[in-house]
Amino acid sequence: MSYQQPKYPKVTIPDVLKEFFFVAKKYKLSISVATIGTIISIIAGGIIVPIYYKNFFDLLTKNLSTDVIVPQLIHIILVIFAIHIVGWIAFRSFTFACTYLQVGIMTNLRQLAYDYTIGHGYAFFSNTFSGSLVQRINRFMRAFERVTDRFFYEIIPIITRVVGVCIVLWYTNPIFTLAIIIWLIVFFAMSVFFSRWKLPYDIKSAEVESHATGVLSDSLSNHTTIQLFNRFSHESSLFGEVNNIHTTAMKKKWNMSNLIDGIQAFMNISIEFVIFFIAVKYWGAGAISVGTFVLIQIYVFGLMDSFWSWSRILRDMYESFADAKEMVEIMKLSHSIKDSASAKALEVTRGEIDLEDVQFAFNEGHGVLDHVSLNIAAGERVALIGPSGAGKSTLVRLLLRFYDIQNGSIKIDGQDIRDVKQGSLREAISFVPQDPILFHRSLKDNIKYGKTSATDEEVISAAKLAHCHEFISQLPNGYDTFVGERGIKLSGGERQRVAIARAILKNAPILVLDEATSSLDSHSEALIQDALDVLMKGKTVVVIAHRLSTIRKMNRIVVIDHGKIIEQGMHDSLVSEKGMYAKLWSLQSQGFIKYEENKADNINARAEDGDEETDTDAIVS
Repeated sequence: MSYQQPKYPKVTIPDVLKEFFFVAKKYKLSISVATIGTIISIIAGGIIVPIYYKNFFDLLTKNLSTDVIVPQLIHIILVIFAIHIVGWIAFRSFTFACTYLQVGIMTNLRQLAYDYTIGHGYAFFSNTFSGSLVQRINRFMRAFERVTDRFFYEIIPIITRVVGVCIVLWYTNPIFTLAIIIWLIVFFAMSVFFSRWKLPYDIKSAEVESHATGVLSDSLSNHTTIQLFNRFSHESSLFGEVNNIHTTAMKKKWNMSNLIDGIQAFMNISIEFVIFFIAVKYWGAGAISVGTFVLIQIYVFGLMDSFWSWSRILRDMYESFADAKEMVEIMKLSHSIKDSASAKALEVTRGEIDLEDVQFAFNEGHGVLDHVSLNIAAGERVALIGPSGAGKSTLVRLLLRFYDIQNGSIKIDGQDIRDVKQGSLREAISFVPQDPILFHRSLKDNIKYGKTSATDEEVISAAKLAHCHEFISQLPNGYDTFVGERGIKLSGGERQRVAIARAILKNAPILVLDEATSSLDSHSEALIQDALDVLMKGKTVVVIAHRLSTIRKMNRIVVIDHGKIIEQGMHDSLVSEKGMYAKLWSLQSQGFIKYEENKADNINARAEDGDEETDTDAIVS
């Protein structure tokens, strides 16, 4: 089981860090407070306090009277308490600063990832699971959290502790410092080696998990189709394959982690033995005191505790980079459709559309449009018809600049659409698709998407023109009713009417309809046609049409086949030419005629009993 993924650019760890630092540089003060706070807390509690414990135990071994020794011991305890208070203040300052910068940066990273991802073109989203994208954005944000947690809570403390311990022990006895340094060099080298060795498996595991999430999301979003075709076992088997692949990758990654843990745990045991063996020898020779022995013990146990988790820290950092890498790939992938540096806002004064020698292919050997030239006059209504795969929908997507043409030009009022800002281009076009998809928001919000600044009165007015108001007003929450994911709570006809209301509210100078009445029953269609007639007045209209009721309202019919315009003209002239349109008409005329003859009867009958079912007999193509 596979799907076509975009070809992502190569991403390295520095690329990931660059994205993190791009946002983190706005939080310099918080980073400084967090860094200084954690360093002070470690120096206080992990380096200085053990020195006072050394003095404490050395004092206990001296042959002094209790009257002399007790005040000195109490003094040492009070100093230790004061140092701990300083460390506590520093650590609390660090935690608050760290929380502030992490929450702020994570929010910014998620916004940055969303903004760049949503800017990708139609082709990108056609080839990428939406569930996978959601997971990538969330993991990108969480990866930063894990990296900063490890950096501030563990890496900085480890470095501070190692440097401090080595300095103190060097003045105590250099042999201990040399033993620790040699051990650290070997330990770090092995940790880096094992982590780099494991990194490709971490990346593979992240990729497989994203794919499994995408497949899961795709299956769940199509649960109705699974039920209708009774394909539970089939989908379970398909997901089982992906799930097993993920399990295998995850098991391999975890077993490698267990192996690395085992090797490094053995190294920790070895250095602990060596340090204490040397300490006992020196104590036995009278070269070090009991207090020094205690100091070494505290330091070694502290280092062991830190380095016991070091391998996990390093691996977790690499895994975090692997998680973030998938999102950074998307952020480094150039947007397929870009505004030129000199792009200006489109100015629509008339609405004339001119296609000149347009050529377009999705890939080599798969041409879709072949030298298409078409002029649509301002205010003209043009119907595009032809067999499936002829290129009608592609032509509309090119007009909306979902893709860029390879050759030729598409102009609106003399302005090449590649030279204008995409936002202004799409603001000038109202598009009503054959199968509109709504947001899981209120009906009012979905209609207002055509004009976000619209008042409630304008929304209701548009809804009435699109004949949404009738069914919306019957809902318990009216216009505040949530429609469900992708508008699933509404029927196909209701979704279509909401989409038309949105287009009416937008009131753009160019209108594109992809058989916008195909999901409506005869009664609803008759009502909508009146609204569309009002909507189309004074606008340039391009319609992908199949129904006679739609085609006959057009000024011109353009017949497309195999990516070429083969005929164009009015209905009667095209029928008399006996070309492809005449052939299509001949094959479908009985359906057209039957539909037209019975339309009035259907409207009356449905109006009487309130039947809103879709009239599938009316769809003739």
